[in-house]
Amino acid sequence: MIDPLIRQTADRVVICDPDRYPDLDANWFDRDWWIAEGARTHSTTGRGSVLMLDRQRPVGDETWVYRHYHRGGFVSQLIYDQYFWVGAEQTRPVREWRLLAALSEMNLPAPRPVAARAVRSGLVYRADILTVLLPDTQPLSSMLNEVWQDSALWAAIGRMLAGFHRAGCDHPDLTAHNILVDSAGKPFLVDFDNARFRPAGSWAEAGVARFNRSLKKVSMETGSEFSEAAWRATLAAYSEA
Repeated sequence: MIDPLIRQTADRVVICDPDRYPDLDANWFDRDWWIAEGARTHSTTGRGSVLMLDRQRPVGDETWVYRHYHRGGFVSQLIYDQYFWVGAEQTRPVREWRLLAALSEMNLPAPRPVAARAVRSGLVYRADILTVLLPDTQPLSSMLNEVWQDSALWAAIGRMLAGFHRAGCDHPDLTAHNILVDSAGKPFLVDFDNARFRPAGSWAEAGVARFNRSLKKVSMETGSEFSEAAWRATLAAYSEA
């Protein structure tokens, strides 16, 4: 079980796994420092972009993903990257780090957390998180045209979603953009900002419906034809799992 190290002062909180990452450095949360170190910028389909960081550590080489928290939607035009402070444990990075750590302990296909930080300024804070890169993956949204006929992949996606829902993990943004697939056809789920553990309920069905809408939307945007057969394979595997 991951026993996190939490460093908290009046104006910030940092959380990490001290056993795996004992050399926690304040520079890890400095975007300009990473760029000077040769980090690669990677555009995403979500808000903003992330940095890809190649790191050598005693436990082996890892590539990390650095993400600064940004608001989305209309509110982002007014408040770009600030959130109201209601306590360290309620900050987005701490909640996401703890959730990802729990998912890692359950061996669910999600990114492993490295460290996260929130910096307070009066009533608001800004935040960042570092996770381990899922190698050799690409978003499902970028490959729909090639995989509609791959029933094994859609069944794997259905089983994966069922696994997260069995664990009580409510991912509020189940979209084709947030499912990654590796070269072996294994799916992963990413972007757990605002995800949480909940008792069984109708949220699981709502999440599946959200994924269905996303697939149809991406299909329209990319000129791909939504496959009812692929969706049936997904639902069948989800129900069986």
